[in-house]
Amino acid sequence: MGRMIKRFLTLPALLTSLAGALAAHSPLLPRPQQVQYDNGTLALRGLSIHFAMAPCAEDRFAAEELASRLSAIGHSQIPIRKGKASGPAIVLNRTAAGGALPGDNEITGPDSREAYSLQVTQKRAEIRAASSAGLFYGVQTLLQMVEGSGPGAVLPTAMIRDWPALAYRGFMMDLSHGQLLRVSEIERQLDLLARFKANQYYFYSEASIEFEGYELVNPDARYTRDEVRHIVGYARQRHIDVVPCMELYGHMHDLFRIEKFADLGLPRYGDEFDPRNPRVLAVLSDWVAQTAKLFPSPWYHVGFDEPWSLGKIGMEPGKDPFKTFIEVLRHVAGEAQRHGKRLLFWADINQGASTLSNHPELIRELPGGAIAVPWVYDAHASYDPYVKPLAEAGVPTVVAPAVWNWNEIFPDYHRSFVNINGLTAAGRKFKTLGILTTGWTDCGQTIYRQSLPGLALSAAAGWQAGPVDTNTFFADYTAQMYPPAVAAEVAPALEELATVQDLFWKVFSGATQLAFWNDPLEPGRLARIEKHQAELHKARLLAEHAQERLARARRLAPTDPTLNSLVLAARLFDYLGMKWLYAVEWADYFRQLQANPDPKLVDLYIGNQMNALDHGMLADLRDAISGLKEPYRAAWLEEATPYRLPNALMRFDAEWFYWQAVQQAVTDKVLHGRNKSEPFPSIAVIRPARQTKE
Repeated sequence: MGRMIKRFLTLPALLTSLAGALAAHSPLLPRPQQVQYDNGTLALRGLSIHFAMAPCAEDRFAAEELASRLSAIGHSQIPIRKGKASGPAIVLNRTAAGGALPGDNEITGPDSREAYSLQVTQKRAEIRAASSAGLFYGVQTLLQMVEGSGPGAVLPTAMIRDWPALAYRGFMMDLSHGQLLRVSEIERQLDLLARFKANQYYFYSEASIEFEGYELVNPDARYTRDEVRHIVGYARQRHIDVVPCMELYGHMHDLFRIEKFADLGLPRYGDEFDPRNPRVLAVLSDWVAQTAKLFPSPWYHVGFDEPWSLGKIGMEPGKDPFKTFIEVLRHVAGEAQRHGKRLLFWADINQGASTLSNHPELIRELPGGAIAVPWVYDAHASYDPYVKPLAEAGVPTVVAPAVWNWNEIFPDYHRSFVNINGLTAAGRKFKTLGILTTGWTDCGQTIYRQSLPGLALSAAAGWQAGPVDTNTFFADYTAQMYPPAVAAEVAPALEELATVQDLFWKVFSGATQLAFWNDPLEPGRLARIEKHQAELHKARLLAEHAQERLARARRLAPTDPTLNSLVLAARLFDYLGMKWLYAVEWADYFRQLQANPDPKLVDLYIGNQMNALDHGMLADLRDAISGLKEPYRAAWLEEATPYRLPNALMRFDAEWFYWQAVQQAVTDKVLHGRNKSEPFPSIAVIRPARQTKE
């Protein structure tokens, strides 16, 4: 290795050294545990790929991915050859028969199943691992190391030893609350998660999987058994275990709204199973059996979060309802164990609907071996209280932060950065088994491709020994996902959109998707927003700047599948700023006219500025919202089936009709129907009547 330092650095000295060592080279995400660069290079051109052992199917898949992506970068074919390498080569060397997928009780550390070493000299590169998974992760790191493109593409000489900090690194996709992702989009997510070394994909289903005997449940919004099997197989090639993430206590309205099953709900047509109903346990046993048959994963997440009705209705005289809850959980755990599964459940520590925070004594009654999943999604200074009580009771955990994107126009990445890094750190402190980052779609309007950077962030956070560097994350992520010129536009655009999300959240004191549809002429709301003109101006300017960057990126990469969703976010933010700034401007017009109702000013402010048939402010808003409808439809259909799309699009129509009603009120009540001998009215006069009870 020439002048290469053969002694590896370890924490904390490693973290200090890595910043300088990596700065001169392509960013590696996640950061390797141990890395040392030398001063040489290995040219891509002329390389071939070889196995040092008889390859299994997963080994061949890793080699094919390596050959394909290196060939694309180097603009020349890099073949996979049989036999011993005689010239410049990349050698894949699996030294044992470690499993392709995480098992029930994985370990971590340098001797773990997923660990690998990677050595690049000026003559060859070698990836060595005890499993096909380790080889695959070494391949991902090698691909990230490439510098340049075309004939000049090279690998820097280096020595890396790497292993995951957490044995289980999962992402949960909500496939029930919002749109139904196409199978091809789930494949896209799996591809991305694999690149950043995730090893679990939690398939969240309330009632979106085809089960025998439940043909009436969501026939237009569910995955067939064959589709689920395909997803499981596709994930396996990428060393990702698909874990069923069901809801077997609450969140089951999709089942209970069917009359055949309505009596199982508490209340009838409600959201939770009624544990008093003798049919419930049989249904739960059936669902466990069917799910266990469909998903080969050794783990089974059964839900059990947010029991809103618990202790309020459906109580048996003299019986503690919380013990009833635990009894049902123990029944489900027994059924899961009977099918060879280890059970996970949501542990709502310190959450509003918690059973465990109000009844800590129940922790001792949890099913043996069950994994509690404490979840919290906001930004906190310390996450210890969410994990510590379970750890002290000896209950194994997997921590669950989130990509905060539900009810938002664009993911709240700054909040997500704090949440994912912080809860993962608390998990490491209390010896958690892993991380399960959640991705929800509660508002039913989330365009999920905007959240892909969050999937990468969560995978990296679970692998690294320390926090993901959020100061460089967008640059590091885009460097791996886009050509350099495109990445140079997308990375700052992501930061601008994240900042806009922050600004609007503060202005509206809540979710941006809700603010997008709110009535801006509601008096109390308008009065509050008028105090935030400066932030609205700044947010809109940033959104427009992001649009300009993304337009350049799209010209450079017109077929990239992720850019349309980002452009849409920037345009939606621009409209949100326009809508509220226009309302603030109108309020000022009306105040001026109340003080001085000069007919010339009325014509200027109301007749021309607001009400001109074209190039007026109300026409602007109708043009803008109608112009957003089709891009939104296209972005949705690029990733999801048409299920629930008509509901989402009707909101665009309702917004258009709202502005049409405002314009009619301006015409009828201000320009033509106003008694000019009376005082000039307030802006309330143009608010559509259907909104006045809001």
